[in-house]
Amino acid sequence: MTHDPAPEVLRYTAFSADPAGGNPAGVVLDAAGLDEERMLAVAAELGYSETAFLTGRTGDGAYTVRYFSPRAEVPFCGHATVATAVALAERDGPGELEFTTAAGPVPVTVVREDGELRATLTSVTPHITEIGEADLAEALAALDWPATDLDPALPPRIAYAGARHLVLAAATRERLADLAYDFARLETLMHRLDLTTLQLVWREAPEVFHVRNPFPVGGVVEDPATGAAAAAFGAYARELGLTPETAVLTLHQGADMGRPGTLTVELRAGDARVRVAGTGTRIGG
Repeated sequence: MTHDPAPEVLRYTAFSADPAGGNPAGVVLDAAGLDEERMLAVAAELGYSETAFLTGRTGDGAYTVRYFSPRAEVPFCGHATVATAVALAERDGPGELEFTTAAGPVPVTVVREDGELRATLTSVTPHITEIGEADLAEALAALDWPATDLDPALPPRIAYAGARHLVLAAATRERLADLAYDFARLETLMHRLDLTTLQLVWREAPEVFHVRNPFPVGGVVEDPATGAAAAAFGAYARELGLTPETAVLTLHQGADMGRPGTLTVELRAGDARVRVAGTGTRIGG
């Protein structure tokens, strides 16, 4: 019996220029010969929250891509998109890319600024929905958050910009920092609601937020920097009138995990899509 050679798995971090910051992602630039089972096994062995697999090339700078956590495929992953775009830019030079994902087409622009590569993805069309009272109560119970610890100015919603995220806003930075949740209980609820992560936020200033993302459905306690959730949050902020139609938000994530990263979220009047930008760099040689 013969076995296909192991694919080359690159390691990049997204939303930080420091390999020790941001969110690590696996990147497989040539996954054309891998089936779903093999991609899942590669992602599980690597152990990062997501690994991106380029499964085909559809044109100049255009690729099909699939994303796998250690436990399952996800329709879209922002940090792995940024990581893959940076990897391609290192190989081919900065420029325009388009990724065909399970959620839809995602254009990405990569530029070099002050010696660093910076990628900006444009989300699919987002939408926001309310969450039922019983489901909200269960989420808060799994987190061990009293309802009085929520910020009433940022009501709970489920936000989508390629994947579904439950947005919950903490009233204080201390509440956000104290994250010790019931993994199995939250995972069960998230599967039932088809959630990819929870987007836990605290508003420091009108356009500055600190965020954390529990990710038990992916087999990961917490995601250090979450581009898909950042896009969903941008749509949430606009829908609820928290920001002007044209705005740039700064999201700080990962500091509580020792992997600080920065995500820039751009909203444009007349365009429902959300742009998420950040730097990226290779981990190791």
